[in-house]
Amino acid sequence: MVLNGKGMVIWNIRNCEGGNPSLIVSMAQTAGLKNIFIRIADGANDCNVDHNTKIDLAPPVVSAFKKAGIHVWGWHYIYGYHPVEEAQTAIRQVKELELSGYVINPEQEYKLAGRKEQASLFMDLVRKELKVPLALSSFRFPSFHPQLPWKTFLDKCDINMPQVYWEKADNPGSQLQRSFREYEAVLSRPMVPTGPLLKKDGWSAKPLEIIEFMDTAKQMGIQSVNFYAWDFGRTILQPLWEAVSNYAWESSLDSPPSPSTTPADTEMAYLLFKALNIHDPDKVVELYNAGASHVSSSGTVKGLIAIKEWYNQLFSTLPDAKFTILNASVNNQNIQITWQATSSKGQIKKGADTLGLLNQKIVYHYSMFVITNAE
Repeated sequence: MVLNGKGMVIWNIRNCEGGNPSLIVSMAQTAGLKNIFIRIADGANDCNVDHNTKIDLAPPVVSAFKKAGIHVWGWHYIYGYHPVEEAQTAIRQVKELELSGYVINPEQEYKLAGRKEQASLFMDLVRKELKVPLALSSFRFPSFHPQLPWKTFLDKCDINMPQVYWEKADNPGSQLQRSFREYEAVLSRPMVPTGPLLKKDGWSAKPLEIIEFMDTAKQMGIQSVNFYAWDFGRTILQPLWEAVSNYAWESSLDSPPSPSTTPADTEMAYLLFKALNIHDPDKVVELYNAGASHVSSSGTVKGLIAIKEWYNQLFSTLPDAKFTILNASVNNQNIQITWQATSSKGQIKKGADTLGLLNQKIVYHYSMFVITNAE
């Protein structure tokens, strides 16, 4: 799935509207939030479990968000001391809560010697078991932390979600642009940056800086942003919460989309599926921009050669498949498609794809589906 619009991180459910699911959802709707990121684990330990009653506070909140049409992801701080146990905790939590995605948060501990091997082991385990998008959340500038195994994490992630906290400064726009450039130099991934609703060593952002952060993101063509964290924004930093809440991310008056990136209709969806049914990967990749990215549950590939190979594997798995669009629509300047495929070797009952266009070519493509046995 692709992330669109504004999001918010929840650190401790108990500190958010007293932990009341209906009040939490109501406040999220008032603020126009589309995505929520709940801390589900710290190392190998579950989070948001009441210490006295041992009751897990997350399931009713997750359920309430889903009923309201708000996407819920899990957020996990990892240490690398016990990567297998940490991965097992993540896999269990994401599956049991039926989350839409999973965010991996490595920081200082992953700057220690030997952590590249631990990162590789952890990422192999979660990538194999989780069929949801994975995101990396860590420091804003990789150049400040060269010991951290950035590429090892990003190689198995679909989204880059850096913590762009302009601590003791007042230039969020330029820091976001720098963060983007530095991560692109490591390994290109779609960016969904996290801004600061926090207070550290006496510093906190100003409301106008929060607005500049979101304005810059939209000008860069970034589809979604989120903020850390609900707990602080709704208590000690209310003006910052209000800046996020009052910002009309979807408003065309606020920041009109560039004509070059706005599809006029859903024509590209039907051109893509026409090419799919010819089973010719060359015809398919003709529809893509040279620098396009393709994101699926198996990972992210970039560039026409890698995308062509991905389609070669799909056609090999489903050699005689018929691909059919169930619905295609335009949402937030993206083409969203639900579809199915039938083959003698297997079937896809309901795929869910998102296309982003640049100059009438596909520049990014998110594709989520599960192949099952043929009936």
